[in-house]
Amino acid sequence: CGRNYFNLPSAEVTEDPEESMEREQILEDMKKMKKLAVDYLHPELPVTVTDPYACGRNYFNRPSAEVTEDPEESMEREQILEDMKKMKKLAVDYLHPELPVTVTDPYACGRNYFNRPSAKVTEDPEE
Repeated sequence: CGRNYFNLPSAEVTEDPEESMEREQILEDMKKMKKLAVDYLHPELPVTVTDPYACGRNYFNRPSAEVTEDPEESMEREQILEDMKKMKKLAVDYLHPELPVTVTDPYACGRNYFNRPSAKVTEDPEE
């Protein structure tokens, strides 16, 4: 039978100051990595800015801006938005495989050729 001298109530705490600082640094790095992971996995969450000097000005929506949209650009924008809707649907289908699949093609069907009544009976050679 062996004794563990490290877990005794009378054992002294043997934590090195360098180890405690390293542990603090590791925990701080883990918090930053968790925040990055949440930001990556949830793009729908709003972005919070803590820098008071971080600001932007929209030069396209100001009252003095010129209208610069021609018919070709508007058609291209509509095509891009349509493509983005399709890409979003594909992304949702990929990220959520538990969702049911909807089929719109009336000719899309499956048939089991092995269990139909007219299938030839095949036996294993071992039987």
